Amino acid sequence: MITRRLVLGAAGATLAAPALRAQGTWPDKPIRFVIGGAAGGVSDIFLRMMENRLREKLGQPMIIDPRPGAGGMVGAEVTARSAPDGYTYYVNHIASHGIGPTLYRRLSFDPLKDLPGVARLAALPNVLIVKGDGPVKSVQELVAFCRANPARANFSSAGSGTSSHLSGLLFGMRMGIEVTHVPYRGTAPSMAAVMNGETLFAIDNAPASRQQVLAGMLRALGVSTARRASTMPEVPSLQEQGVPDFDVASWYGIAAPSGVPASIRERLGGEIVAALEDPGIAQRIREYGAEPWPLGPAAFDAFMREEVAKWAPVVRASGAQID
Repeated sequence: MITRRLVLGAAGATLAAPALRAQGTWPDKPIRFVIGGAAGGVSDIFLRMMENRLREKLGQPMIIDPRPGAGGMVGAEVTARSAPDGYTYYVNHIASHGIGPTLYRRLSFDPLKDLPGVARLAALPNVLIVKGDGPVKSVQELVAFCRANPARANFSSAGSGTSSHLSGLLFGMRMGIEVTHVPYRGTAPSMAAVMNGETLFAIDNAPASRQQVLAGMLRALGVSTARRASTMPEVPSLQEQGVPDFDVASWYGIAAPSGVPASIRERLGGEIVAALEDPGIAQRIREYGAEPWPLGPAAFDAFMREEVAKWAPVVRASGAQID
């Protein structure tokens, strides 16, 4: 592991000249995008949707570099240590720049300072699901059931410290009920636990459970975003149903090493925002089950600061910590 001081010192002492040179000619070689998961995952898919347009507008191909591990923090650290010359970026997300700064106690870098935003890409709405043929048919019934049956008031997640874990905890906090967390290794086993009645509910990415909801094996009680999702407009938001201040989405964006010149961040950010506003690309994102959610560098940085502030007390209340 490399220390933050060494990351920043190396960037300032040895990489300033390439960064300065890049401003006049950028881009004049392929652009690398590090992803924190495996090829074929959400980060990879979002990049592929924009690939042709970005190649056309920037005149350079895109290289996708998977660096899975530690909830995306391996890829984030690789990017933070990269030359700030405008040719390496990271596909960041709620885990790395929303939850991670509080969850990880010994990070060798500061996500917000060492990997500032270039553009926000899209968001996957989460959905609160219960057993399809179970006794709970609404959010209010779920809350009442939890109060009447505290021993059965549990929820499953894709693992400790994930957005599904903290979303379930936040739901309990907002509604004033005690809920017990049951972690699983991934979304699929968490979802199966709800279908089998092992757990009462889960709050996880909507596309993952969509087919089971349509088949009646699961019931979707509410989406986690403040507004209804265009991919499932028939499902009301949790806020609509009386869950106060609940606006959660698994968002994704692009971040850059801190020394990348502002002019390059603005240029790339502008091209990405324009790509997301292209009707064809926006439609492909919605067909995947996500929502285009474009923001440029400054607005994205402000959004990420708000996310860290929102999730910090929830992470602390959960007791989840990773060294």
